[in-house]
Amino acid sequence: MANIDVEAPLEGFREFLIYSTCISFMPESYMRDPEVFPEREGEHGSIYVEAVDKSSLTKMRDITFVNAREVLGIIYESKSGNTKLKWRMTADDNGRVVGVASANALTNLINARVVSQDYVREALEKMSEQPS
Repeated sequence: MANIDVEAPLEGFREFLIYSTCISFMPESYMRDPEVFPEREGEHGSIYVEAVDKSSLTKMRDITFVNAREVLGIIYESKSGNTKLKWRMTADDNGRVVGVASANALTNLINARVVSQDYVREALEKMSEQPS
């Protein structure tokens, strides 16, 4: 697990959520709409979008797609519980992502351009330098 603390645009974190949860079944029209986000309830694997204006669109499998405007924050926990990330708005559609990420989540963060491969390498090096 790697500690994450990085600035990231909302769209990048939205893409991370999609890669991590619903890329295989999310409708194409939702994928193209930057205001559509996946949400999921549950003790493990919850995703919550905090926004000024939010409405439910449809539910597919365990994901509820919501239309969210003026997103203030997003809380993400993987089903395994190994990844726990929070995106918090800092200005406009930019924010800060903090938390811990598993290897799979790191891959999705790279694919969504939230973090670079160099950032992940440095985070993993820092982890290996810390005493157990």
